[in-house]
This record gives sequence, C-alpha cells and structure tokens, in this order.
Amino acid sequence: MDAYDDLVTELFGVVGRFRRQLRRSTGGGGFDRSGLTQSQAELLRLVGRKPGISVREAATELSLAANSASTLVSRLAADGLLIREVDDADRRVGRLRLAVPAQRIADDSRHARRAAMADALDELDPSQIDQLAKGLTVLAELTRILQERQP
Repeated sequence: MDAYDDLVTELFGVVGRFRRQLRRSTGGGGFDRSGLTQSQAELLRLVGRKPGISVREAATELSLAANSASTLVSRLAADGLLIREVDDADRRVGRLRLAVPAQRIADDSRHARRAAMADALDELDPSQIDQLAKGLTVLAELTRILQERQP
C-alpha cells in the first residue's frame, strides 16, 4: 500500500478539485445548492439521466443498500422531487422519474456542466484528449474493482 500512497493522495486531490471546480464553473447550481444530502442529489441526477430506472437498479448503480435507496426515494417523493410509479409488467418493481421542478433543475444543471466541459476540452490538444480517454478507462476499471469488493 505504501508504494501507492502518493498516487492515491493525488487521485483523491485531483478528482475532488475537478468536481469542486466544475460546480464553481457552472454557478454551483443544480441539486448541490438545494439543501439536499449528497446521496439525495446523486439519486436525483441518476434518475434525471435514466428516467424509468427501478429503485433496485438505482441502488445498485449508486452502491446503496436496498433499504437506504428506498428511504431516499420515499423522502424525495414526499418532498415532491421524485415520482415513484409501479411497473406495468411487474407490480413489485418501482420505476422512478423526476417531478417537473426537479427535471428542470437536472436539465439546466446538465446543460451548464456539459457546456463548461466542452469549452474546457476545446483548449486541450488531441494528445491530451487521447490521454484523458485512456485515463477514464482506467478510472472505470478502478470503479468496477471497488464495486466488486464491496460487502
């Protein structure tokens, strides 16, 4: 582990600074300014990207226990941000979509983040874009490994 200490520290630092700067570059809007917990905001962003996702699929994607996801869904539905509907094919499955106000926030936030990233990517040269793409592949693999090791 000691051999990777510097790499781990740098990875955490770079990813953290990236996320914070992206929020600042886009006005810090979206669900981050709404007083929601990080888990609530992540669930809303996920449902915004994947309308109709099941509660179970959302829990898996966010690495949450089923009961934790259910609690988040119940709270966000009670707050009028999330709509839970019964699946037509299997009445035991809950499908999620954003309520209109939450969908508006998600759409505006996604548009601002994508525009900021596109502008920044325009300033990189092709070799940097290639390195970034390769780095994302490695980050995806690290994520997969961590998910498999999760109890």
